[in-house]
Amino acid sequence: MGKALWSNAMHRTGAPPQHGAVGAQIDWRKRISDHIAYALLTYTALQIFVTMHALKAGHGSVLPYFALVVLVVAIIPGCRMVERRWDGMSEAQARDAALAGQFRRDRLALWLCAIGLPLALTAAFKGVAALF
Repeated sequence: MGKALWSNAMHRTGAPPQHGAVGAQIDWRKRISDHIAYALLTYTALQIFVTMHALKAGHGSVLPYFALVVLVVAIIPGCRMVERRWDGMSEAQARDAALAGQFRRDRLALWLCAIGLPLALTAAFKGVAALF
């Protein structure tokens, strides 16, 4: 993919792509959308891996399946809410460099949830299962 993008930039301009150049503006809408997509993939992979591990170690409990339902019920709408906030921006707002701090904050929260929630949910469900 990188090779195709590089050759496309070379073909259009005749020069290698310049990061941070005057014409290269950041579109925060696209960047947050990409992060959300990758975070959902990461969350799902971790959730399935951790849940499958819990299923193999467990005694046929319903709790790991409940963790998978949490993915659909809470995570996807939460990510969509964040994406909707960025999608509602005008063209000028989406390219405003002053939004870098807000973007970093949203990105950090997104990735903390994507990585932390599967582990925390599985730990909580294992703890509840151990009580019963």
